[in-house]
Amino acid sequence: MGPDFIITLCAIGICLLVSAFFSASETAITAVSRARIYHLILEGNRRAQAVGNLRKQKERMLGGMMIGSNLFNILAASLATDLAIRKWGQHGVIYATFIMTMVVVLFAEMLPKIYAIQNSEAAALRLAPAITLSLKGLRPLTAALNFIVRNLLLLVGVDVTQSNSLSTSSDVIRGTIELHHHEGDVVKQDRDMLGSVLDLQNIDVGEIMVHRLSMETIDIDLPADQVIALAVGGSHSRIPLWQGESDNIVGILHVKSLIKQLRESGDTLSHEHIRRIMVKPWFVPETTPIKHQLHAFRAQRQHLALVVDEYGVLQGLVTLEDIIEVIVGRIDDEHGRQPVSEVTPAGQNAWVVKGSTTIRDLNRDLGWNLPDTEVSTIAGLVIHEAQLIPEIGERFEFHNIKFTILDRQGNQITQLKIEKLEPENTQNTLEHA
Repeated sequence: MGPDFIITLCAIGICLLVSAFFSASETAITAVSRARIYHLILEGNRRAQAVGNLRKQKERMLGGMMIGSNLFNILAASLATDLAIRKWGQHGVIYATFIMTMVVVLFAEMLPKIYAIQNSEAAALRLAPAITLSLKGLRPLTAALNFIVRNLLLLVGVDVTQSNSLSTSSDVIRGTIELHHHEGDVVKQDRDMLGSVLDLQNIDVGEIMVHRLSMETIDIDLPADQVIALAVGGSHSRIPLWQGESDNIVGILHVKSLIKQLRESGDTLSHEHIRRIMVKPWFVPETTPIKHQLHAFRAQRQHLALVVDEYGVLQGLVTLEDIIEVIVGRIDDEHGRQPVSEVTPAGQNAWVVKGSTTIRDLNRDLGWNLPDTEVSTIAGLVIHEAQLIPEIGERFEFHNIKFTILDRQGNQITQLKIEKLEPENTQNTLEHA
């Protein structure tokens, strides 16, 4: 074993190390979390800034890494073949091919890439300066090859300069949340909360409002002591006051302000006092996204708004708590008020729900995926699918769910029984009890 043999072996080892560097660099830069790198950039980490710059020029970076990796892999294989031929003759080509395939795959591909995947952030930050320097040296060759690739792809109708991605940032975030939930890193409650924050832009106040039929209001023309008794004895801290007609809201009475005024006036108030302490009602369109309404509540420093349709007709009211419940789920207050979206178990795979239960709340509670693009409540879904207002006792099967009408007041479905059907029962049907 002469000096030339040892020098060639050392050269092969160096080639494999350089190839391993390029393989690890490529994997680490592409696998590292963009959000984490951005956070480190905001903290002033210079290596993170280098990683961010490399990700911005991903096409050039990947091209350079592939050129470097293949260049040194081929060089190592060529040197090994030369050594094998000198030692074993023409059969050395076969030996060199087998040995170098195993060595390159193991030491220049699998080991560095597996390490980079498992330690992507540390590897990316550690290797970023060397990668940047290497890319500068390979820039002419990389630019030439990228030019050739882009033009070859154009011949088959693929323009790499145009993004073909249909996903939005919220889709990416939502997918990440679902993935971590599936892997057990995020519990269902946290997944629902994070997903709800992303949905704020897509939900209108009309979908979460308290309908006008369920609003607690007071006729301001009642005797003053009766108005006070109803307000103080109610379960809400803000009460809409109407005059003439129940849809004609003339003010919002804050119970806290009312009690303070009672203390100052010796427990006697007139209509004039009540009118002075009530605040002007705030009307918002039912098509307002709740994300905008949340910002409006903060800007106006108010907690309640009245919802009207396109004709200015009162439809209901929305509160800050209603929007918070969209994110965190239903909140039961200290007065024991029953939640609007009550879901009561009624046997195996069966529940009794109020007609006003929102589809969104039901999906959250039961892990279902009923559509809520056309209507927002369970009663509305049944009417929409059946194209009629059902009678008590009628049964429907939609979306692999069986709906039974339990109670109805006028044209309003007030209570239903829902049952999860077996997967094969997917046909929509209608029965009359």
